[in-house]
Amino acid sequence: MHMADALLSPAVGGMMWATTAGAIACCARKVQQDLDDRKIPLMGVLGAFIFAAQMINFTIPATGSSGHLGGGMILAILLGPYAAFLTIASVLTVQALFFADGGLLALGCNIFNLGIFPCCIAYPLIYKPIAGDRTNPMRIAIGATLAGIVGLQLGALGVVFETVLSGISALPLNVFLWAMLPIHLAIGLVEGLVTTAVVSFVWKARPEILEFSATSRPLGNLSIGKVLTSLALAAVLTGGGLSWFASSLPDGLEWAMAKTSSQEEPAAPAKEIHHLLAGIQEKTAFLPDYSFQANEHQPISQEKTPPSWPNVDKGTTVSGLVGGGLTLILAITIGFVFRKRSRIM
Repeated sequence: MHMADALLSPAVGGMMWATTAGAIACCARKVQQDLDDRKIPLMGVLGAFIFAAQMINFTIPATGSSGHLGGGMILAILLGPYAAFLTIASVLTVQALFFADGGLLALGCNIFNLGIFPCCIAYPLIYKPIAGDRTNPMRIAIGATLAGIVGLQLGALGVVFETVLSGISALPLNVFLWAMLPIHLAIGLVEGLVTTAVVSFVWKARPEILEFSATSRPLGNLSIGKVLTSLALAAVLTGGGLSWFASSLPDGLEWAMAKTSSQEEPAAPAKEIHHLLAGIQEKTAFLPDYSFQANEHQPISQEKTPPSWPNVDKGTTVSGLVGGGLTLILAITIGFVFRKRSRIM
C-alpha cells in the first residue's frame, strides 16, 4: 500500500509531510517515558524484520492481486505505539530513499497511513481493550486479527481520500473506494494472522515484553537476548531467501487502480516538484525495486522475460539484507538519540 508520487498533488503531499512530521515529534516526546537501553535494540531488530517481511507479497486467491504485511500492529504490541511509529517510519524511509518503494512526496502519506492508523488508533482502541495486560493466546488472536483488519482498512481509506483530494489522477471516489476496501479486507485478515503468530511467539518466550509495552513501562533488566536473536535470524532468512517467493501479482493498491482506471501505475504529472523528487530518488535508490539496476545494454527480449517463481535473484537477497541492516541502524540511532536526550532532561 505504498503510494507513488503520481497520485499526489504538491499541496496534499506537503500537508501530509507536515502532519507526519508533527506526529513524529509528538511520538519522540512520548517515547522518552519508557525507552531504555533494552528496548532500543528491540526497535532495530523488529524494524529489520518488518522491512524483510514487507518484501514478501502473498497472493490473494481468486483476485489476481497480492498483499504484503504492514507491520505496524506487530510493532505497536511489542514496542508500544510511540516507539512503534518511529520504527515504521524508519522502515518506510529506508524503502523510499534506497529502494524507490513509495515516492518521496508520498512518504508523509505512507508513514501516516501505515503508522498512525495501526499504532495510534487500532492498537489502543481495539487490541488493548481485547488483550491488554490480561494477555492469553485467544485474546492475542482476536485482538491482533481485528486490529490488523481495522488498521489496514483505515490505511486504505487514507490512500483513497489523499488521492481523490489531490485531484490529479483519473480515480473517481466511489469506484476507487469500492475497489480498495474489499481487497484490503482480505489483506488485513492475513496481516492479523501473521501478527498473531509473531506476537504469540514473543509472548511464549518473554510475556513480560507484551505486559511492559501495554503499561508503558521500560524493560529494565529484563533479558531479551533470545528474542532478539530469533527475530534477527528471522529477518535474515526472510529478506535473504524467503523474499524469492514473493508473488509477482500487483499489490492491493495497484490492483485497485487497474480496476478503476486500467492503469496500475499512473503517469507522473508534469509538475516541477514531481520531476525534482523523482531525480533525487533516482540518485539515492541504489537498489530500485529491490534488485540490481538493469543493464542498459541488455536485449529487449530479455527485459520482457517474466520472472520465474521462486525468483532466485541475487539482487533481491542483497536488497533484503542491506535494507534490513540500514533499517536496523536507523531505528537504533533514533532510539539512542531520544534516549540520550531523555537522560539529559
